[in-house]
Amino acid sequence: MAANTIWTIKKLINWTTQFFKKHGIESPRLDAELLLSHVLHKSRIYLYTDFDLIVNPSELAQYREYIKKRISGFSTAAIIGEKEFMGVTLKVNEHVLIPRPDTETWLEKVIQYHRNEPGLTVADLGTGSGAILLSFLYFCREDRGVGIDISEKALEVARENSKNLKLDDRIEWRQGDFLSALGKDELFDGILTNPPYIPSSDIKDLDSEVLHEPHLALDGGFDGLDFYRRLAKDSASFLKPGGFLAAEFGIHQAETVLELLKSSGHFVSFEVIKDYGGIDRALYCRKKLES
Repeated sequence: MAANTIWTIKKLINWTTQFFKKHGIESPRLDAELLLSHVLHKSRIYLYTDFDLIVNPSELAQYREYIKKRISGFSTAAIIGEKEFMGVTLKVNEHVLIPRPDTETWLEKVIQYHRNEPGLTVADLGTGSGAILLSFLYFCREDRGVGIDISEKALEVARENSKNLKLDDRIEWRQGDFLSALGKDELFDGILTNPPYIPSSDIKDLDSEVLHEPHLALDGGFDGLDFYRRLAKDSASFLKPGGFLAAEFGIHQAETVLELLKSSGHFVSFEVIKDYGGIDRALYCRKKLES
């Protein structure tokens, strides 16, 4: 990026798009637009309505730093500190996983199943930025929830997101280790979770973008299934009869996770939900009704 060039919005986007393509960035133009709109504090539409605007030196310097971080392996969301998820904007940082579109696929279904059942109380295990719980409560406007994470830094992000979305009066945030943060006699209408599911030995081989996210939220133990064993063993104890469990899992884990929960003897009405790529991504089931 030549220092003596007059850089307009259009010229910057075109140059950055080609530069990102050369470095193998998956969505080069989108990332260029998102980074520049953040620097300019404008919407992406503004980039097209004022594409001949000359970017001033301080903005250009900040944009250059963003480009460097992007090709060094940081995701666009991590750089700008926010991510669109389920139609809302969430704050994110290095202490939380970046919410992904694949999670939206199963969460949309769960919301559709329950949005006309007012008064539900749900728990979100490993809440991170709060994306799953906040989205559920955003669309299920008469429900309440408990968000749990072992990381206090992650909960700080979740709390800020809940305030920004004006949902903090319907949520209790707790620091704790998964199901152990729930009270002995607590019963919920539903449990949602996107737990760590990467086998420990596979973490080093993940994409550089993911490696910049907290390993604690990725590592699912030797075979990636530690948290699903805990769900199979104990989650039914915290669900009302007929209550639902919705859990995301990794590629090739569907059959094993399904068998773990079936063999527990506590659940019925199993449904495996696919992501946008047609890959099995989450399991939905209901606790058996008491006889």
